[in-house]
Amino acid sequence: MTSDSPALRGRRALVTGAASGIGAAVATRLAEGGAEVHLLDRDEEGVAKVAAQVHGTPHVVDLTDEAAIEAIDLDVDILVNNAGIQHVAPIEDFDPELFRTIHALMLHAPFLLARRVLPGMYARGWGRIVHVSSVHGHRASAYKSAYVSAKHGLEGLSKVIALEAADKGVTSNTVCPGYVRTPLVEGQLADQARTHGIPEDEVLDTVLLARTPIRRLVEPEEVADAVAFLCGPAATSMTGSSLLLDGGWTAA
Repeated sequence: MTSDSPALRGRRALVTGAASGIGAAVATRLAEGGAEVHLLDRDEEGVAKVAAQVHGTPHVVDLTDEAAIEAIDLDVDILVNNAGIQHVAPIEDFDPELFRTIHALMLHAPFLLARRVLPGMYARGWGRIVHVSSVHGHRASAYKSAYVSAKHGLEGLSKVIALEAADKGVTSNTVCPGYVRTPLVEGQLADQARTHGIPEDEVLDTVLLARTPIRRLVEPEEVADAVAFLCGPAATSMTGSSLLLDGGWTAA
């Protein structure tokens, strides 16, 4: 799908975590593909800025608040579950409340959003749900119990949606990048350095990219292109799949 493709013209898309990083790149890419984009984030200033750039509609929502999710207008054709946070700590030191918050944002919210959008997609006979998962939906890393378990759960949720929606014109897939050049990854450097007992400037090579044959960060635009592909006509027969952009991590 090229930047002037009409493939998504007339489609309404909702992208969560759209104020920066992957979410902003996805919103931009879907808008280029012709979609009317709704951008959702709790960062009011950030999401408004990106929405203005893509001529989309911003929504300020805390996805850990179930009542707030119920209040959103979710009559969309495309849902991109992208919002996420990270925390690095050994299990014995991991705050249980923060563990619950990460699961609420990264697993429970995608379930609630899918539950809301699926009836409309079924009625129209067309829909695309793309979950921005992670290589951590397939592999584990120490000190990331909440994030890894949430992403593994998201992979399972996507497959269940795919099976239930298979005869209704709706697909559900995940995109699973390795470490992406985003504020989320940059924010891990100090935590990783402290947890592993190494200088912060060594974290990228010795921790984050240690298991990646292609030793570079994934760019947000690469993830956005993968999401757009899964929403386009070439991926009509793809559902219940995981599209890995992990630099060879899972092959090693």
